[in-house]
Amino acid sequence: MLLTRFEPFRELRELRRGFDYLSSVMDELDSANVEAGISSFSPTVNSREADDAYFVEVDLPGVKKEDISIDVKDNVLSISGERKIQDEIKEGDYYKVESRYGKFVRSFTLPKDVDSQKIEASNKNGVLEVKIPKQKILEAKPKKIEIK
Repeated sequence: MLLTRFEPFRELRELRRGFDYLSSVMDELDSANVEAGISSFSPTVNSREADDAYFVEVDLPGVKKEDISIDVKDNVLSISGERKIQDEIKEGDYYKVESRYGKFVRSFTLPKDVDSQKIEASNKNGVLEVKIPKQKILEAKPKKIEIK
């Protein structure tokens, strides 16, 4: 028979170590945002597929099209930008300014059947729509090679 020493606080010590680790990770993330001087945000994304194209829709309310960049490199579509919103209220002796700033980057690995040279984007009512056309991939048909 194997005897194990009972340690009533062992599980609590392990739980505390977990909380300490989580706290240190959160502190690092918080200090990174403070050092950057700007908060970050991650816009919501919807994607869908049609017969002739893939579509990526990104919710970017309040972001001007001049502040958005779309790049394709090494079969990865990257959408990045910066949100700059300032609400200002002046009423008599009352003055209030609320500013919300944030940078974002969203990246997507593209399927092999896309034509990256014909990607189009439009921005309507705070929704960026990126159309990624498909191209037909010609499969190599078996061919008999004659020996000369």
